[in-house]
Amino acid sequence: MQILQILLMSSAAVFQTLPASATVTRSDPLLVRAVVDGDTIDVATIGRVRLLGIDAPEIGRGYDTDAPFAREARARLTSLILRRWVRLEQDGTLFDTYDRRLAYVVTEDGVFVNALLVREGLARVSARAPLSRLAELQRAESEAQAYRRGMWGAAPQIPTPSYTGRSKARRSPSSRTKKASSKRHVRKKKP
Repeated sequence: MQILQILLMSSAAVFQTLPASATVTRSDPLLVRAVVDGDTIDVATIGRVRLLGIDAPEIGRGYDTDAPFAREARARLTSLILRRWVRLEQDGTLFDTYDRRLAYVVTEDGVFVNALLVREGLARVSARAPLSRLAELQRAESEAQAYRRGMWGAAPQIPTPSYTGRSKARRSPSSRTKKASSKRHVRKKKP
């Protein structure tokens, strides 16, 4: 009887630790039409897709300023997949609260884009549910932290815009000429 209990408990443990890869579905190649920000893209025939399991810094809208590394994340994602063919892998929940499709993004040459952004310190792991590639994403984040990449250590490469006063170089050339000529024709009176 004890052997049967041990077998039942061990089989339950095995089923709990099996990866959820059986639920992952992979799409046919799809063209990326636009990159919205560091974790959202627009794909032909599907629309908006949010990269699953990660969160990139937010780009400011309106009066909000960009979060550090927001522009770098968008630029890197753009360089990787804009106007290129990708495959989407869906795992678990299909849509987020903003009705964007949730998916892993894999390039045609096999690059797992979600993990690459995390590994470079341009995004962090934000999974709230068990995912089949969660361990890979967590390893990528640990590597970025260990090597102090991106948001885990360095300062942003693209400076945030700030107010600067008008420089003197912006004056029109005619105003400088008038000042210079008026100084030349001024005669000093003898004491």
